[in-house]
Amino acid sequence: MRRPAVAALAAYYAVTGVWPLLHMPSFEAVTGPKQDRWLVNMVGALALANGIALAVGLRRRPVLAETVALAVSSAVAFAAIDVTYVARRRIRPIYLADAAAELCLAAAVLFGGSETAPEKKSPA
Repeated sequence: MRRPAVAALAAYYAVTGVWPLLHMPSFEAVTGPKQDRWLVNMVGALALANGIALAVGLRRRPVLAETVALAVSSAVAFAAIDVTYVARRRIRPIYLADAAAELCLAAAVLFGGSETAPEKKSPA
């Protein structure tokens, strides 16, 4: 179950990261107007970078601890910011949906079980 959760988180970061980069007006329509668009673009680019790194990490069997650490720590960091700034009324409550998605995916990655490495074929 860990591998699909990491894949889902990688895709989530890729989509949510690229969205403001490609079409800021629709991003702002959902999340609210932004004063510092450069900062939104930076966070989007970093989310996209995380998604790419997680996707590359999926090439390893089993999924390595470094990939799990990046997935879980990124999700917790994004969720913490979402919850904090919604509570301070600086960002729209829609960000709580993002926090919920992040934490559900982080839990699935963290508690999704471990994989065993594929067996090596012995020479004949």
